[in-house]
Amino acid sequence: MQKPGKESKDSVKQSAIHIETIKKERRQQKLFTEFSLNPLMKLHVLPDKPMSRKPPEVVTEDANFIQAFHRAQEEPTKKYSMPQTESQEIGWISTPLVRNTIHIKMTNRSDNEAH
Repeated sequence: MQKPGKESKDSVKQSAIHIETIKKERRQQKLFTEFSLNPLMKLHVLPDKPMSRKPPEVVTEDANFIQAFHRAQEEPTKKYSMPQTESQEIGWISTPLVRNTIHIKMTNRSDNEAH
């Protein structure tokens, strides 16, 4: 018993709609095959169990990862040319703007001079 105004869909139409939906999804789908760790996040390495007899793994060094890791560990003034946050603006230029050319020599007074 059909409701008036609604058409029943046969299996051929449903299959065609399903195929069209899958084609739309495949056009929009992007496949990412490369994986890399975020160098800004700290990596927690856990040691093996003490009684484990597993031989140590041989890991090849990735120069790009090591460079990105070292760059992430640098001070903000070395990483960026300008401050990135409001907090970094305070103290960004840590060298004095004017050289101190006056040298004041402080002398210690002995107890004999004070009396």
